[in-house]
Amino acid sequence: MKISLMHGAGGEVMGEVIDLFLRISNTNAGGIGLESLDDGAVIPIGDKQVVFTTDSHVVRPLFFPGGDIGRISVCGTINDIAMMGGKPLALSCGLIIEEGFDFNTLSTIVDSMDKALNEENVSLVTGDTKVLEKGALDKIAINTAGIGVADTIVRDNGLRPGDNIIVSGTLGDHGFAVLASREEFDFEDQIISDVAPLSGMVHNAMQKGEIHAMKDPTRGGFACAINEMAKKSGVMIRINEEDIPIRQSVRAASQLLGIDPLEVANEGKCVMGVPPGDTEAVLQALRNHRYGRDAMIIGKVVEGKGVIMETRAGGERFIEPPVGDPVPRVC
Repeated sequence: MKISLMHGAGGEVMGEVIDLFLRISNTNAGGIGLESLDDGAVIPIGDKQVVFTTDSHVVRPLFFPGGDIGRISVCGTINDIAMMGGKPLALSCGLIIEEGFDFNTLSTIVDSMDKALNEENVSLVTGDTKVLEKGALDKIAINTAGIGVADTIVRDNGLRPGDNIIVSGTLGDHGFAVLASREEFDFEDQIISDVAPLSGMVHNAMQKGEIHAMKDPTRGGFACAINEMAKKSGVMIRINEEDIPIRQSVRAASQLLGIDPLEVANEGKCVMGVPPGDTEAVLQALRNHRYGRDAMIIGKVVEGKGVIMETRAGGERFIEPPVGDPVPRVC
């Protein structure tokens, strides 16, 4: 078997690679390992809970409406820490650059990283640079790792029957923005990526109410994230199609291209499971933040297994986890 693009796309096929790493025994890690397969790892140090995560970025094109590889490399790692309930403190940056890459372009990418870091008051504290000979790499790849601290850990497996499912905004924006830019599609309304750091928004919401489970719907989109949350929590989730926020421009592009917007990556959204008594307070906290103005309650957690959508036509269908992301190299 050979590695394909699907092995890095966030869907079910990527599980074959993950299974390889689950063989690692972690005998010297004090019980800390990969078993939870969450957005980050929780490392207890004294009376503190440290959240640690890492992510690599190979988006093509490097610049797209609403962002670039620099912004996404910072936001992706900040968001993984935030999804665990952590407050991000510091990031590292590893650059792998192709010989001949334009220095002014690199400068623009670094400036974009700086702006994203400043939004959340996070520091870049260490890094590394490697240069490969021309032709050995597609321009540039960026790895970022991050640490944060958390008073309350939130995982993606904590959903309980009765919880409401909230999404913090419109779905599919990032994947379609990158695809349109890459293929030079000329849609009537330009689609703008949602790439954004979400730590401030998430912690505002956590201060207003309890959040049982949380995940950002990146590779594989909402369909992948919601199925992971349901499977890990051992519950069924019922989604109301009418309530899912999708921009008209994204809906039109999805119909034209035959790509389900629920399977397309987002880089500035989160999915939450919130108990009924806290739902309105959490929802309002999200809507009061600039990155959560379109937040919606879209479903409910019940007993059972799987994810079912109640359609506009009055029927029902399963939302299945995608095999892979239909738009590769979006992050």
